[in-house]
Amino acid sequence: MNLTSRDRRALLLLGAALAVILIVRVALTGNRESGAAAGTAESIPATEKRLERMRQIAATVPAKEELLKQAQSELAAREKGVMKADTAAQAQAQLVSLVQTVAKANGIDSQGVERMEAKPLSKDYGVVTIEVAFTCGIEQLVNLLASLADQPQILSTSEIRVNGGTDKKKNIQVRLAITGLVPRKLLPEKKGSSGV
Repeated sequence: MNLTSRDRRALLLLGAALAVILIVRVALTGNRESGAAAGTAESIPATEKRLERMRQIAATVPAKEELLKQAQSELAAREKGVMKADTAAQAQAQLVSLVQTVAKANGIDSQGVERMEAKPLSKDYGVVTIEVAFTCGIEQLVNLLASLADQPQILSTSEIRVNGGTDKKKNIQVRLAITGLVPRKLLPEKKGSSGV
């Protein structure tokens, strides 16, 4: 087989091109491997720091779980005072009955309810309020308020108005608004409201 000078030049150029490609490829691959090794060597301390931080966070988990259990048991104990009912009207009726029972035990005749309302307090709770009016002695009012505070339900006096009486026994006229805590689900959702 005879090669012409033209063929020889083409083979020499092809060989030179292959040599250049091989040199470039080895140079680039070598840089990548040495760069990867350098990057790995640089990331080891950072990885060790991250691992130490993760261990510290993991060490706090049991304490946080204990705090969560404690908070949940405390919430359950406090929620025993939330009035139990199926509707807001039933909760109001329970509150009326409770106030009348406590008032009667303190010698106060509280028959009528002047006002009732139910409104949201937060995203989880609402309140029902009743307003009663009666006439009694000042000591009876103090005893009534103390008796209401001793009830297991979460109650508060949201408004109290006292007017002096004109009778000889020095009785006073009282208008008392009492509020009880209820679950928010008892209150009807208002259309167009996104909640509290």
